[in-house]
Amino acid sequence: MDALPRGTYYLPETMTNWPWLRAINPHFEDMKVEVDASFRDIKALSPESQEAFDKCDFEVLRIGCDLNNVYFIVDEYTDIENAAVIKEMLDSMLNALHNPHKTRPEGECILGEIVRQFWARAIQTASPSSQRHFIENFTTYLSALILEATDREQGQCRSINDYLKLRRDTSAIKSALAICEMEMELPDEVFYHPIIVDLVNCITELCLIDNDMISYNREQATGDKNHNLITAIMMELGLDISGAMAWAASYHAGVQKRFMGGLAQVPSWGPSVDVLVQEYLDGIAIWARALHCWGFESQRYFGTKGPDIQKTRLVPLLPKIKCKDASAVAGVSVADLSKIMHHEQPSGVLRFGLSSPPD
Repeated sequence: MDALPRGTYYLPETMTNWPWLRAINPHFEDMKVEVDASFRDIKALSPESQEAFDKCDFEVLRIGCDLNNVYFIVDEYTDIENAAVIKEMLDSMLNALHNPHKTRPEGECILGEIVRQFWARAIQTASPSSQRHFIENFTTYLSALILEATDREQGQCRSINDYLKLRRDTSAIKSALAICEMEMELPDEVFYHPIIVDLVNCITELCLIDNDMISYNREQATGDKNHNLITAIMMELGLDISGAMAWAASYHAGVQKRFMGGLAQVPSWGPSVDVLVQEYLDGIAIWARALHCWGFESQRYFGTKGPDIQKTRLVPLLPKIKCKDASAVAGVSVADLSKIMHHEQPSGVLRFGLSSPPD
C-alpha cells in the first residue's frame, strides 16, 4: 500500500464478498415519516440531538424502526452516566417491558415510557416465541451496559477476548435480530440449536467488528475509545490504527468463513420449519449488510463524508474534543459531525449513539 496522507488511516473493506447485497424496503420512506413523527412527539432529545437524529435513516419497517429508536435513545442517555444511575434507568425499562399496558410512574426517566410504547405496539405483531427471545436478549443487553459503565468509570480497557465477550452483549445485535423472527414461531429446539446459536454469534461479531471499525474515529475524538475493538487490539498487540484495522478485517473474514461453513451444516426440521429457518437466516445475514451500509450512509460517524470515505477508505483522524459533563435527564446535546469532518468547531457534545444496530 502507498504511504497514507498525513493524519489519515486506512479503513479496510470487510463486506466485498458477503453474498447478501444492499437493498431498501420499498415501503421505507412512508414508514420513516410515521415513525420519526411518533418519536419526535416524545420530546426525549435536546434540539441538537433531535437534529442529528433526523439525519439518520432506519432501514426497516415499523417495529424495527421503533426498536432502532429505542437503541438510539438508550445509548444517548446511558453513554454519559455512571453505573448506579444506569441501573435505575435499566430497572425502569425492564419493568416497562414486562408491564407494557401499565402507566409509568410520574417523574420516572423517559426511557421507561419509550420502551413501554415500543413493546405495547410490538407484541401486537410479534409471535410468542419471538417475544420470549427478545426479552431474554434485551435484558442481557441492558445488564451489559452496567458493566460498560463500570469500565468507563474505571478507565478500563479490556483484552481482545474479554472485550469481545462483553461487546457481544452491549452491541444489542442479538436482541435486534428478533425482528427477523417477529412473525414466525421458531421452536426452541431450532433457536437454541448449537449451529443456529453459532450462526447468530457470527452475525453478532460481524456487526460489532464493522461498527467498531467505522465508529473508532468518533470515539477516539471524544475520549470514549476504550469500549472499542480497535483500541483493544492496539493495546494488546501494540499496533497502530491502520494495523489494528487490518487485524480486525482479517478477524472479520474468518467469522464470515465460519458463518458460511455453518450454513452448510444446518439440519432439517421438516419442510414447514425449514422454510422459516431459511427466512430467519437470510434475515440475520441481511442485517450484517444493512448495518455496514448504515455506518457510511447515516452521517452518524462521518458526517456528510460517509460515501466518499466508503470509496477511498481513507479516514482523516479527528482532533480530540473536550466533552463537557452532561446529565441525560437534563438533555444531551450532539455535535454536527459534518462540521467536524470539515474541521469546524462542534456545536455541542459529540454523543450520537446507537448500538445495533445498537454502540
